[in-house]
Amino acid sequence: MGTSTLRDSYGRVADDLRISITDRCNFRCIYCMPAEGLKWLKRDDILRFEEIVRLARIFVERYGVRTIRITGGEPLVRINVEEVIGMINAIDPTLDITMTTNGVLLRDKALLLKNAGLKRINISLDTLSMERFHEIARSDQFNRTMDGIQAAREVGLWPIKLNMVVMKGHNDDEVVDFARLARAEGYEVRFIEYMPLDGDGTWTNDQVVPSRRIQEQIEDLFPLVPVADPRPGPATRFKFADGTQGGVGFISSVSQAFCSSCNRIRLTAEGGLRTCLFSLQETPLRDLMRSGVSDDHLGRVIETAIWRKEEGHLINQPGFIKPAKSMSQIGG
Repeated sequence: MGTSTLRDSYGRVADDLRISITDRCNFRCIYCMPAEGLKWLKRDDILRFEEIVRLARIFVERYGVRTIRITGGEPLVRINVEEVIGMINAIDPTLDITMTTNGVLLRDKALLLKNAGLKRINISLDTLSMERFHEIARSDQFNRTMDGIQAAREVGLWPIKLNMVVMKGHNDDEVVDFARLARAEGYEVRFIEYMPLDGDGTWTNDQVVPSRRIQEQIEDLFPLVPVADPRPGPATRFKFADGTQGGVGFISSVSQAFCSSCNRIRLTAEGGLRTCLFSLQETPLRDLMRSGVSDDHLGRVIETAIWRKEEGHLINQPGFIKPAKSMSQIGG
């Protein structure tokens, strides 16, 4: 059977699938969840590995999805996560399988993940200060995160991208330090605007540092030149004009939304298909699978959901409604 593309009513093709494999996390980041945490899903409510792989196969073999990112919560808290990586890789070893993690468990898992078929990794790192790390992540695991980055590098999970959520008054004075780190170590640092997906519901636009301002701060010291990406992506990417290794990227979800070229879709840990981080509803696939429907039936449900994908979110516009779920419950 040949592949067809998943196209929405605005002409965008969905070929980048984010799969959350757990809603649980060992951090309590201030931009993501409350200090006391959230009520976790019951074990039986979370997609089983076989169900994840069934859906991944449909997206890859029927619809030509080429990139699959494993997310959480924190994906490495899911027991035997390397097994599901291997199962997805077996669908097509040329798939671009990536993961977003906080890095705390990477020292133990990096080689297993690499051998299972993980190609690249994104590691969340919002500060280079141990004291601030504790304040932002509400965790004292700074050294383990830094060691996890090194472990990923040692086994060849490369390139390594570091994700920094920039928040005014918390870490916005470190953006040049992160650019300096990118140059020193060859990482790509992705500066992410703070989005209204926090569990406490305290987000305000005043806390957002626009990507343009961050870029200007970096270019005062390190001039940048744009990188042309063959496929659409959330980040506007740059390399250093002087040829130094590493690079930076800017995810401007608030100040310069990239909805018109969005190619991403998401599966939540309980099997909900979401067409936007800020969707107010999702299409439940878990119970359909468990009721015994065919792949053809699932395909029709998926196609309908993608066709109805929102034109864009409405952050900073009249009518914006914050989703009921926070980032950790959706999957990044």
